[in-house]
Amino acid sequence: MFYWFAKTFVVAPVTNLLFRPWVKGLNNVPEEGAAILASNHLSVSDSIFMPAQLYRQVHFLAKKEYFSGKGPKGWITRKFFEATNQLPMDRAGGMASLDSLRSGLEVLQDGKLLGIYPEGTRSPDGRLYRGKLGVAKLALNARVPVVPIAMIGTDKVQPIGRAIPSIRRVGMIFGQPLDFSEYYDRAGDRFVERQVTDQIVEAIRRLSGQEYVDVYASTVKSQPASGAPDAQ
Repeated sequence: MFYWFAKTFVVAPVTNLLFRPWVKGLNNVPEEGAAILASNHLSVSDSIFMPAQLYRQVHFLAKKEYFSGKGPKGWITRKFFEATNQLPMDRAGGMASLDSLRSGLEVLQDGKLLGIYPEGTRSPDGRLYRGKLGVAKLALNARVPVVPIAMIGTDKVQPIGRAIPSIRRVGMIFGQPLDFSEYYDRAGDRFVERQVTDQIVEAIRRLSGQEYVDVYASTVKSQPASGAPDAQ
């Protein structure tokens, strides 16, 4: 109830009025049934702008830190993400990440839309980085199509570190659904998962026009500025 009220009467009207989003390919999002919405990730506001344009609710895998903040700000953030049915995602890898993916799998098995950022984190510089295998694991195990999405200009509205967004126009492009049914019987094969992930990221790159960097964005973020991997 909170989700529909907030989106219909607050989020959508405000974003449409202030940021005048332009949208292409919205009809590529299935009107019913499960699907993964796989997007590039330029800004924390991506998870606000994109769902506001859809009639159906989108359940996002959100980093677990949003659910564990301290103090009044942490409480407000946690309650917001819980009220909008966002799912905590542990990005540490191993069993913790697999447990988080199971929550996403349950969403898809219920016939809903799941939003995921294949890069695993926001781009540190506006370029498109190597995708992690979670999106392929979900697509193959749930046996659902993947809709590639390009967010345009959201990094200019709210870049990393900026709390208050700038007022300027944003855009989004929804690509044609990707069908990986030929790989369904090979779920769990890491070679296949890498192939599927790379195809999804390439589809996003074609829509967004971003420069691609074959390095994980999290690796770049973890390096000192002078010691970051050469991604030119």
